[in-house]
Amino acid sequence: MVTNTSGKKKTAIARATVSDGSGKVRINSQPVELVEPEQARLKMLEPFRIAEEDLRDSVDVDITVSGGGFAGQADATRTAIARGLVQHSNDAELRDAFMAFDRSLLVNDVRQSEPKKWGGPGARARYQKSYR
Repeated sequence: MVTNTSGKKKTAIARATVSDGSGKVRINSQPVELVEPEQARLKMLEPFRIAEEDLRDSVDVDITVSGGGFAGQADATRTAIARGLVQHSNDAELRDAFMAFDRSLLVNDVRQSEPKKWGGPGARARYQKSYR
């Protein structure tokens, strides 16, 4: 059985394919162990730490992630992996465990950065005004 899921964070989009296998996790065709920085790798693998260990050994996960920076990509990837594991195993207990740990494991974070506007250096800040 093959399950396709996706996750988003800011401008990063991750697409995951979960299939029966031997525990391989590949991100953009590279083993997850090669992902740098380490903080991002730990974030990506959180769903496996919450699920039982035997679940990781029974599935292969192939992820394609693009857009955003490494932190946004890590969050998008963990959402895609968690959704894929829940759909693949069809386990309500696993879904509840993910929700209890962190809702963003299964639900995309829809917040986006606000666009810059005229009259200032950023989205909200305005240029200073001098009277003298």
